[in-house]
Amino acid sequence: MASASIVTLDKIQEASRRIAGVAYKTPLYHSPALSKATEAEVYLKLESYQPIRVFKVRGAANKILQLSAEERKRGLVAASSGNHGVAVSYVANLTGSKATIVVPTTAVEEKVRSIEEYGATVIKTGLFHDERFAKAVEIQKTTGAILIPPFDDPDVIAGQGTIGLEIHESLPDVDVVIVPIGGGGLISGISAAIKNLKPKAQVYGVEPERASSMYQSVKNDKITHLTDTTTIADGLATREPGQLTFECVKRFVDKILLVSETDIERAVFKTMKECHLVIEPSAAAAIAALEKIEPQKGSKVAVVVSGGNVSLKLLQSILSKYS
Repeated sequence: MASASIVTLDKIQEASRRIAGVAYKTPLYHSPALSKATEAEVYLKLESYQPIRVFKVRGAANKILQLSAEERKRGLVAASSGNHGVAVSYVANLTGSKATIVVPTTAVEEKVRSIEEYGATVIKTGLFHDERFAKAVEIQKTTGAILIPPFDDPDVIAGQGTIGLEIHESLPDVDVVIVPIGGGGLISGISAAIKNLKPKAQVYGVEPERASSMYQSVKNDKITHLTDTTTIADGLATREPGQLTFECVKRFVDKILLVSETDIERAVFKTMKECHLVIEPSAAAAIAALEKIEPQKGSKVAVVVSGGNVSLKLLQSILSKYS
């Protein structure tokens, strides 16, 4: 099993050079409204401004761009709640590869349409990640396609870690970084980068109360499988973390916070009302955690806004509830 030492600062820096031109360097936006509410200086790392509106393009690009022409010709396969699938299909389209994406039967239709728009084939299977991943592995074995993991892969983690490089570049005196957790690839990469560049900075992970597999695993000091992780934050609904991401989180992350479904909904609404930004619930979880950490007055806090692929139906429901 790969160790956390594989996710080094050198690997993340290599990834940054590799994915330049495919993934954007996203803005670090200072939010006056959130800063006033917390008495800290709050900055939003806007991964919702990526070409596919989500951070996943970084890890997918870093993985796929290292494949040989022969490997890309064999095709790509991935399991995803939606966003990783969009990323793989986007990069596959850029590199002339065919992709098959396994999504849940409950996948957000806007995400499914995006996957198909980039030319990938969509297969709907089950409700949870492990069910989708098993189907993707089956496809890999029968077709010879290259499997692109959504989180538990050193190349994918290094790609996501480029966000940490950019946060430090834009805000070298950052005190706190808040990151949502699904399978853990995003926070593994970011925390590895931040802790190497500014060891005293605090890195907080955030999970929904209904999908707290990383929190429970760290608490139990072993990979813990949850039977149900149904949450409004579909991108964070992973029943168990990966082995590599689990080790990275134990090594680099200071604390994991839990937020309720109501907290997440309110954060979607608040971010739209106060910051004029449309974000998905998985990203809103990190903003909801601002109220949980009570940052020191004047401290500099970076919140990773992981994506903006929210379903219009859900957004309408939230707006009608809190307007």
